[in-house]
Amino acid sequence: MNGQRMLPRKEVVFDVVVVGGGGAGLAAAIEACAAGRSVVLLEKNPELGGSTVWSIGSVSATQTPHQKKRGIIDNPADHWADMPGFAGDLASRDNDELRRILCDEMPATFQWLLDSGVRFMGPMPEPPHRQPRMHNVLPNSRSFIYHLGRRAHRAGVDIRTSMRVTAIVQQEGCITGVDAEGDNGPMRFLARGGVVLAAGDFTNGADFKARFMGPQEAKVEGVNVTATGDGQRMAEALGARIVNGDLALGPEIRFIAPATETLMRRLPPWRWLAVFMEWSLDHLPAALLRPFMMKFLTTALAPSPALFEAGALLVNQRGERFGNELDRPAWRLPDQSDKVGYIVIDQALAQRFSAWPDFVSTAPGIAYAYIPDYRSNRPDVYTEAPTLDALATKLGMSVPALAQSVSSASVRPFGSGPYVALGPVRSVFVHSEGGLVVDTQHRVLGGGDQALPGLYAAGSTGQGGLLLKGHGHHLAWAFVSGRRAGRIAAQAAIAQATAR
Repeated sequence: MNGQRMLPRKEVVFDVVVVGGGGAGLAAAIEACAAGRSVVLLEKNPELGGSTVWSIGSVSATQTPHQKKRGIIDNPADHWADMPGFAGDLASRDNDELRRILCDEMPATFQWLLDSGVRFMGPMPEPPHRQPRMHNVLPNSRSFIYHLGRRAHRAGVDIRTSMRVTAIVQQEGCITGVDAEGDNGPMRFLARGGVVLAAGDFTNGADFKARFMGPQEAKVEGVNVTATGDGQRMAEALGARIVNGDLALGPEIRFIAPATETLMRRLPPWRWLAVFMEWSLDHLPAALLRPFMMKFLTTALAPSPALFEAGALLVNQRGERFGNELDRPAWRLPDQSDKVGYIVIDQALAQRFSAWPDFVSTAPGIAYAYIPDYRSNRPDVYTEAPTLDALATKLGMSVPALAQSVSSASVRPFGSGPYVALGPVRSVFVHSEGGLVVDTQHRVLGGGDQALPGLYAAGSTGQGGLLLKGHGHHLAWAFVSGRRAGRIAAQAAIAQATAR
């Protein structure tokens, strides 16, 4: 082949092969190992984490110790009944059976997370939930990967990072393993019991977004740039299909992530730190806690649309407005230079968005961030100058272009300085709902809705039409479906061994 000699593909055999090292993949691997099976987890990135580490870290559940401590009487049936309220007009597209599994399994899965070392604050109210069910992880979303990764290592999971799965192996109609590429060349991982796809969504898969959403949406990047729909793509090649591919959270405007993490964000999610934070939230005054919490939160949050409703301007790197800020600006932002923009406000708006009820951004159920918080914690996205000319100069913008943008303000006339620019901001998809069609055993369905023997999917890859609107449901499904898929694949391996 072009004079090049093909490298031999080394084969290794396990009971269960898990593709993806986020929350769903780790849950699947841990549970399959707990059943006494040999398990390998393959992650294409150099580190575990997936989209789980990019999340706020909310998990919604009923009958948790946190609810019981507050005297909240709640149950999975009510949780199941309340979730369609988040979906609104889309509720008819939901998968009621998978929603039932999610709600019924979350109490035990929440306890499983606690047993793994993960700690939470809450629960927080979020209508239309009838009871507070949203629990937020402490100290940050890295805690899930830190503790579950340690649990997987202790259980004996063979974790291989920088290992990209390129194809699913099918022999005589059954899924028997996967082909992968790593630092040491091509490998084939064979699975006695099955392959669990837990490779995330396709928020950064331009081809999927173009097919299901549209050409403009295809230009918008995902928060997790490695979420390219690998699992969906490989399964489609075998006859599987995607449902709800047109649904996603986004495009929405978000601040760029810090180039370097703050010290507070770099803190390892040690149990003692999470326990201390949990105790502090119950016992220390909010005034003492708030500055500490904000150092964790002012990272890549979304600016509130209320900023634009109050008269803030959105300009590109030249200082030019590129449309009405109240008319879907996130859709136009990808067409600007480097796909970034800046939010410009005058002194009056800066003062207004420095205190309740006018906040710049929020982490649901945790805290609100105001202008002073961004000045203190995100100097990389905060620029202040006494005049518009000075602001444009600091940002490398055209002075006449920024002056023209300000003069064209349509909501309200711009007032006096000092002036503030928040940004760069970019347009992103946070997560997509487009998952493979699966049955209640997390088996991937192919032609005629027949299960592809030996192929399972969990998390976003195996969302199966389940609508996960409302905070805390995507992570909840990742852990619930991952645990179940791992157990079921392990049972298939046990059955095969018994039959021999």
